[in-house]
Amino acid sequence: MIEIPSKVEGLHFDLYKLEQLLKPLGYSIGGSWEYDHGSFDYKIDDEAGYQFLRIPFRAIDGQLDTHSCTVKVERPYLLSHIYESGLDDNASIGNTLTSLNQFSEPVDKDASFPEKYIDIGKSLVNELESVLLPD
Repeated sequence: MIEIPSKVEGLHFDLYKLEQLLKPLGYSIGGSWEYDHGSFDYKIDDEAGYQFLRIPFRAIDGQLDTHSCTVKVERPYLLSHIYESGLDDNASIGNTLTSLNQFSEPVDKDASFPEKYIDIGKSLVNELESVLLPD
């Protein structure tokens, strides 16, 4: 994981409005949301795993699954996930009431980040600042 300091850290946004600003730029809602925190992810590449710029945030007014939730943006960071090829040895199939998780667990969910993408990540943070910061 490589942190990228940004001027958007600590700023507050309506979550719905933030999502409307970030999705056209290529960000998607990151996995593993909780009621009080989550992230937006920008997939930089999928070479030998996945390389992302992650924009984490915390709810400061309301819960993430409600309208009018206000969030505080935290420090962006770059991360890599490297996955096993093939099926997950620990995958299980439940009955019709449970879900099937067919995806492999990461071999290294905090893999080293390829240096060639660091400047791309910094450029993405600059773009993020230009969209989110008032003039």
